Amino acid sequence: MWYHENIGGGRCPIVDTWWQTETGGIMISPLPGHTTTKPGSATFALPGVNIAVVDDGGNEVDGGGGYLTLTRPWPGMLRGIWGDPQRFVDTYWSRFDGSYFAGDGARLDDDGYLWLLGRVDDVMNVSGHRISTTEVESALVSHPSVAEAAVVGANDPTTGQAIFAYVTLRGGQDVDVATLRDHVASEIGAIAKPKAIFFTPDLPKTRSGKIMRRLLRDVAEGRNLGDTTTLADASVVDELQRRASEAPSED
Repeated sequence: MWYHENIGGGRCPIVDTWWQTETGGIMISPLPGHTTTKPGSATFALPGVNIAVVDDGGNEVDGGGGYLTLTRPWPGMLRGIWGDPQRFVDTYWSRFDGSYFAGDGARLDDDGYLWLLGRVDDVMNVSGHRISTTEVESALVSHPSVAEAAVVGANDPTTGQAIFAYVTLRGGQDVDVATLRDHVASEIGAIAKPKAIFFTPDLPKTRSGKIMRRLLRDVAEGRNLGDTTTLADASVVDELQRRASEAPSED
């Protein structure tokens, strides 16, 4: 909304899309001037593209969360892997018979609009509720004191998975953990409250700017860190480990 009002002058539509390198182009997107948008939703598949959100058994989910599949291929999509055709089938076409699936979760709202939940690996199962890391991150950064946030799910003996958040505050801003947890609850629901929130001046990122969630999960679960050579600043994870060992979690 800020971009629409300040950059687009209130005139330019913001177009959320879904596509992958493997699809060769955008598959899901509103059509500017035609589709009524909802901020944050990729809306509908483009003409000629058929999608379905399905459960573990491949049955279509009506109004809920599940796996995003393409049921009607597109000519520009990846057609194979050079020298390894079986790997192509196993990776993209074996999970759901006759449908393309590359690992993303999604949900449909009551109006049939599509909302991306991120990679299936990034969808947390908290006491039986499927919660997207992206949803919680968006709720956190909607607080005026938060500049950046990263969320991961960590194993928990009570809830199956617990939500751990790493937050960078805006310069000169200050906010406590309880306030942020309540803010997430007001945006999403009480089940989405992070179990723990760690404040950090930076997040572990690769040199291209991608957040290394694997390392954040390792920190949350107290595991030894794996390879950190691709990080732009490896000292960030050392600081996160120190703060995680000192910070109490919330009930």
